[in-house]
Amino acid sequence: MSSDQISCVSVRRPWNKGQIVGQKRPIKPKDVWSIRIRLDLKGRRRDLALFNLAIDSKLRACDLVRLKVHDVYMGDHTRERATVIQKKTNRIVQFKITSQTQVALASWINSSGRGLEGYLFPSRHHARPHLSTRQYARLVHKSVKAAGLDSNVYGTHSMCRTKAAQIYRKTGNLGAIQLLLGHSKLESTVRYLGIEVDDALSISEQVEI
Repeated sequence: MSSDQISCVSVRRPWNKGQIVGQKRPIKPKDVWSIRIRLDLKGRRRDLALFNLAIDSKLRACDLVRLKVHDVYMGDHTRERATVIQKKTNRIVQFKITSQTQVALASWINSSGRGLEGYLFPSRHHARPHLSTRQYARLVHKSVKAAGLDSNVYGTHSMCRTKAAQIYRKTGNLGAIQLLLGHSKLESTVRYLGIEVDDALSISEQVEI
């Protein structure tokens, strides 16, 4: 390595300097509604549709931004369920599109004039066909910050975990969550949700054979 290269490496700012790293927190239901209301009042149709769909789908950022209109829209109405092949695992996952998300998606699609074969969330930069994961991350941080939350502890991963965390709290059904998230191993789901050993044992004790 040349002296110039060594110099560049030594002054390069770490990507995570000043940021909280590690697993991002799921968003609490009351904060989800706070963000939704703010986006709706400001008339940010795309961002509201994106936020709602991210919660419903539990998709990773790379899969969410690559969705096309026909993945969630059929004919002249929003689908009640959608099926997506995950880019990272190549596994098929299905998710329900809730009524508020259906309304938000229909409003965005109709107002933007998106064709069925077009990307659902196109980039505003002409060089990119769809919203980038970095642009999506900025939108998430902006939304949580506007709701009075610490944007350092939330991110796109929070969007994936939010609904899954609520399903776990209400049902304790790890198998169902594993299926919804497309995980091949239950251990992956446990790590994903950040479940403590005591929680896992408590669930296990409720099952009688």
